[in-house]
Amino acid sequence: MNTTVNLAGVELKNPVMTASGTFGSGAEYGELVDLNRLGAVVTKGVANVPWPGNPTPRIAETHGGMLNAIGLQNPGMELFCQRDIPYLKQFDTKIIVNVCGKTTEDYLEVVERLSDEPVDLLEINISCPNVKEGGIAFGQDPKAVEAITRAVKEKAKQPVIMKLSPNVTDITVMAKAAEAGGADVISLINTLTGMKIDIHKRTFALANKTGGLSGPAIKPVALRMVYQAAQAVSCPIIGMGGIAGWEDAIEFILAGATAISVGTANFYNPRATVEIAEGIEGYMKRYGVEDIRELIGAVS
Repeated sequence: MNTTVNLAGVELKNPVMTASGTFGSGAEYGELVDLNRLGAVVTKGVANVPWPGNPTPRIAETHGGMLNAIGLQNPGMELFCQRDIPYLKQFDTKIIVNVCGKTTEDYLEVVERLSDEPVDLLEINISCPNVKEGGIAFGQDPKAVEAITRAVKEKAKQPVIMKLSPNVTDITVMAKAAEAGGADVISLINTLTGMKIDIHKRTFALANKTGGLSGPAIKPVALRMVYQAAQAVSCPIIGMGGIAGWEDAIEFILAGATAISVGTANFYNPRATVEIAEGIEGYMKRYGVEDIRELIGAVS
């Protein structure tokens, strides 16, 4: 039974990986999860300089999910390279670094810094506000998506994953723009913008007022967008958004995802990733599927 999948020439032992921002950079879960069992670990977003993140409170529970407005707090690329990459290299798993920035130049600085580091793929978070374009996220303008993808591809030594925002009218336009810019892989979806109000304090639950909604509540939306993107582009897709169990993972794979990322589920079930990998194997045995690639896009 073959569970290996290929992302732009990088072979993963199975299609299960972590969603950026929900797993730290691996060490935070190292005592709870055998990282050797995962296809890849996707790190928290890394910027060119340390980011303090947003003021607190910045996490709120919702029905079927959670809101977060962390603001991509991270220690910056130098500490990440000195501390987190050596930790992850101890394990038999692929390393995918999520990259964030406020300008194109910010992204390129991180991409160039990582060019000689032993990481397997780069995931570019284009849900960040573009400070040079009035704060609109890179991922909400197809011209900006294509431009930043092309700029990153010119500098990157590793294959490039473009992580798409769902906060758009037509996800296929953004997927096509990323592919036109040279993306090797696309991943989707990032969080949906949401809000919660504390009716007793009569104030916003998050200091930022709005935050990113994740968890099971967004799965049907994510699944639809992954399917639509798979019909629109030919590059591999990493599907995510509300995946809590192996059944969810199989749905995304059938919709066209080559691999899947587990995010919010890690917070309430630290072993979710390993359990999902085991569940996928069980499903394949049950239905006599010898190669997982038989399932990718099987309902399209």
